[in-house]
Amino acid sequence: MPPSTSLPETPTLEQQHSGIPSRLLPKATNAKSLIYDGKTVSDTVSLQRGLPVPQGISLKAFLAAIEELKSVIGAQNVQLNDKEVKNGWYMEHPNTHDMMPLLDSEEFIASAVVYPGSVEDVQAIVIWANKHLIPLSPISLGRNLGYGGSAPRVRGAVTIDLGRRMNRILDINAQDYTCLVEPGVTFYALYEEIQKRGLGDKMWIDVPDLGGGSVLGNTLDRGVGYTPYGDHWAVHSGLEVVLPDPSARVVRTGMGALPGENTWQSFPYGFGPFNDGIFSQSNFGVVTKMGMTLMPNPGGYESFMYTFQNESDLAPLMDIIRPLRISMILENVAQLRHCLQTLAVKGQPRTKYFKGTGLMPEEIVHEELKNTPVGDFVWVYYGMSYGPPHIRKHKLAIVDAEFRRIPGCRKIDPSTLPPNEYFWSRDRIAAGIPDLVELAWVNWMPNGSHIAFSPVSPISGDDAVKLWNLAKKRHTENGLDLMPAFCVGLREMHLIVEIVFDATDKDMRKRAEKCLRDMIEDAAALGYGEYRTHIALMDQVASTYSWNDNSLMKLNNTLKDALDPNGILAPGRCGIWPARYRNRGWELKGGESSSEGNGVSPGPGEIKL
Repeated sequence: MPPSTSLPETPTLEQQHSGIPSRLLPKATNAKSLIYDGKTVSDTVSLQRGLPVPQGISLKAFLAAIEELKSVIGAQNVQLNDKEVKNGWYMEHPNTHDMMPLLDSEEFIASAVVYPGSVEDVQAIVIWANKHLIPLSPISLGRNLGYGGSAPRVRGAVTIDLGRRMNRILDINAQDYTCLVEPGVTFYALYEEIQKRGLGDKMWIDVPDLGGGSVLGNTLDRGVGYTPYGDHWAVHSGLEVVLPDPSARVVRTGMGALPGENTWQSFPYGFGPFNDGIFSQSNFGVVTKMGMTLMPNPGGYESFMYTFQNESDLAPLMDIIRPLRISMILENVAQLRHCLQTLAVKGQPRTKYFKGTGLMPEEIVHEELKNTPVGDFVWVYYGMSYGPPHIRKHKLAIVDAEFRRIPGCRKIDPSTLPPNEYFWSRDRIAAGIPDLVELAWVNWMPNGSHIAFSPVSPISGDDAVKLWNLAKKRHTENGLDLMPAFCVGLREMHLIVEIVFDATDKDMRKRAEKCLRDMIEDAAALGYGEYRTHIALMDQVASTYSWNDNSLMKLNNTLKDALDPNGILAPGRCGIWPARYRNRGWELKGGESSSEGNGVSPGPGEIKL
């Protein structure tokens, strides 16, 4: 790899829609240098299997269809993916494949990319796909890297990159605290626009750990942030959707269905059935606009950080957190993290601390932490209190008294922490300020890649310990370092376990996949289901939601076949397969030699639930 000093500068927001804010450019440059210092392979890789033509169409017919699409959308807005792929990193990611592949890098890969510039363009693409029975895979930004990134589930699908040319902030309403955005609007872009308009002292946005993702895309995948508005799906209001039927019908949900509406972003429900949910984590439509509510400035905020010294503190701590969270004394979607991830987020490779094989020794982790400003611990809680000083003082006193019921609990004084301590990144994020620190822990391994195990459970000590134990058992069996973080919602918690692996190490990829698949089954046996997952695991996760003879999937299949009779939109997304693919071996449950099934039927054919 070239030395870090020779790396090209990361594009800024002024240069392209997916760029970094200028204020974060030095941080991006440093993060990029650390990533590339750990790479042992070239970014550009030649395709070994050639143009990935989707099943069900000949090469000649496919190329003729692509030429037709160019005549409709413009040749400059259609690109074949027939020679090589470029991996890049978070800020300069690919839009054709998974840059952090769990399987072979050419399994989940697009045949071409098309860049619509309008809703009418999206309609034209959908009509074209129905005519030629070519699968489509829409993305907004494609930065959901731990879950497959930009990759289509079906090899050879044509990616619709909505973000490049549909990236406008259509409205920011300072009176109602709402906004309306297109797919290519990032959290970075929305935040910067609010500041540019002089509204930063009035309203906040809610941001996830990294700010480069699409506001629309993250919300549709039910991602979370870390203010009281952290449940992004819960605070959206209004969708515009192109349906995948042959006519490519456009619908607006909620109040948007009323001509001349004036409350689309203020009231999500409208009249009649609430349809928004079927377009979240699904393949039922292409969302081209979305409304969101914005958070009023709470009048002040104060981050806090507590560390806990023993693994066994997990259960009593969770039982303390639950009533505080439900009563909103603990106000934000906060994080309880394990010490290993805290060490890894410093961005240094594992070999800096331990050059041996097998699991990272616990004693080394604790010795290293003793030399940090925070000191040694097993669990760390990052939280935020909002409101005027007298309100914060009251709430923080309650939190402090409750947390100190755990022997050895320590409250960390922020004034003792240097500016580059990870605490300050969590401080910014919980204040609605997008940052670029989180993925530093992928440097733990060469060619750092990651994939997440993401079950949901009640907020309780017993549940937390069960999930911790099953994750620890499977990680130990597979020789993988365990990095869990509990994200605590109002009445549930998401456990996010990141497996960091070397993308070039075939054996490590297999161990990561086995660990994940075993944890999915273990969790399901205990009543825990994943809230989202990697594209390679979607069939398995969907199969765990099997109550009453798989009645939920039968409902999803009914909707899919009604809305998408030709099965062209994102086949296999979230385990939902169209009739043309169904019962033909496309489902991945582990151990398959290929992600592809045994062809597709020539048309809608017989619909079987």
